[in-house]
Amino acid sequence: MGLIKEPEGVDFVIQSPPLTDKERIEISEFIRTRKLQNKSKVTATISKKRIRHSVLKKPNA
Repeated sequence: MGLIKEPEGVDFVIQSPPLTDKERIEISEFIRTRKLQNKSKVTATISKKRIRHSVLKKPNA
């Protein structure tokens, strides 16, 4: 596999403009809500596995 070289006259360096305070707050809120959604999904999955495992587990007689 060879190296990819930049063609002449083309620059692959990307410089994004700085975020405004409003954009920064919107992004922070979005990340916060996604983390809460993912946390609830993971917690539900873990509790289902625990219930299933405890039901399937045979008691020692």
